[in-house]
Amino acid sequence: MNFFWAFAVGGLLCVAGQLLIDLTAMTPARVLVTFVVAGVALSALGLYGPLADFAGAGATVPLLGFGHLLAQGAAEAVAERGLLGVLTGGLSSASAGIAASLAVGFVMALAGRSRDQN
Repeated sequence: MNFFWAFAVGGLLCVAGQLLIDLTAMTPARVLVTFVVAGVALSALGLYGPLADFAGAGATVPLLGFGHLLAQGAAEAVAERGLLGVLTGGLSSASAGIAASLAVGFVMALAGRSRDQN
């Protein structure tokens, strides 16, 4: 059942993003930013943690999960280091994911060939 709920919740989050792109004038970049900010807000309200516990990767992998990770990291760093943790906590908690995405993006850029967009 864990796989089912991860698939269902992750799929619903993706459907919500696609509907925002299709039914509004929002660009994909604005939808991405909206999802990250929504993840931070839902985490701050204490609503995203239970969803992440319930759906697992279905809730932590999408961009809402990235916002949740940033908020959790900032909250933990504030508890440990005080106000300076607001600036450092989010990035230190998400650093592994950011580094992995940069490394994979670099390897894919080397493996692929760019073509003229016209």
